[in-house]
Amino acid sequence: MTNPGRPREAQSLDLARQIVVISALVFMLIAAMVGVGVFGGTPISEAQGGALAADATLLAPATPAFSIWSVIYVGLAAYTVWQALPAQRASDRQRAMGWWIAASMVFNGLWIVTVQFWTIWGTTIAIFVLLAVLCVAFRRAVVTRMPRAGFVDALLIDGITGLHLGWVAVASVANVAAWLTAVGPTEWADHAQAWGLAVVVVVAVIGLGVAFASGWRVAPGLALAWGLVWIAVGRLADQPRSEAIGIAAIIAAVAVLGTPLAVAGLRSLRPAGD
Repeated sequence: MTNPGRPREAQSLDLARQIVVISALVFMLIAAMVGVGVFGGTPISEAQGGALAADATLLAPATPAFSIWSVIYVGLAAYTVWQALPAQRASDRQRAMGWWIAASMVFNGLWIVTVQFWTIWGTTIAIFVLLAVLCVAFRRAVVTRMPRAGFVDALLIDGITGLHLGWVAVASVANVAAWLTAVGPTEWADHAQAWGLAVVVVVAVIGLGVAFASGWRVAPGLALAWGLVWIAVGRLADQPRSEAIGIAAIIAAVAVLGTPLAVAGLRSLRPAGD
């Protein structure tokens, strides 16, 4: 839905929003390049003394899990190109979502900057700010009553924002575990498995809560399940080992993804008009 007849001030703000989204993507991609070791940066798995490495804590996903960033970045790049089209400039959906998606990209990049140049507790603050921004963005995307402009709109706004939210939720858990492991006394290690199991349960509950609140959207659960499965792989096939956490993570992954898929399947079976 568009309103091309808006005043000149609104049209200028629309153009500014498009430029800000493009700038946010560029900043995020540059930060990502630094985070993989380009431009003299330290790879994230090696930064902070290895605290964020795949084998650093009981809640760290195995290395292949992080390939989901490529999907999220490609999706955000596609969104950025799409929202920059003249036809999208005065879209009410873009006006509602563009600034928040830009903010999510900025804070995504800032988290990588904190990994490179700040402390482990600073990275924890940064990732929770990013998580909060994504919660607001996803809520606005799925709760707004403004009609979606077809499949591309739903995919690039609802879908990519949901994936981003789900994965950052898992990354937040891993970041907190890394922080506590780095600063906690050695005695905490005796209770690490119990705390890890409790956190996996909390993640599952949060995932189901997000699915329910969003009308059983699948995207957040898909990213959550991806992260949980790779936590399971890390604990069952790598160090530090924990069969209990590995099995719990598999069960949680089935719950957070299987439940919205089951609800969607049941809805598709309903007779028209019910």
